[in-house]
Amino acid sequence: MSNRQIVMELLEPLPEDASLQDIAREVELLAGIETAREQARRGEGISAEEARDLVEQWASR
Repeated sequence: MSNRQIVMELLEPLPEDASLQDIAREVELLAGIETAREQARRGEGISAEEARDLVEQWASR
């Protein structure tokens, strides 16, 4: 599936009056997930445990 097709499917369930900011947020989230998947395939990134620790640190600030 092409990136264009993926975005079109992402937009389908959004309401007709979705703001450009809402749409951009959805696309940005999707892009971030794809980046993380690519990093994981290459053996890069951090473990789930490390991610949980980071989230706890950020939440406690």
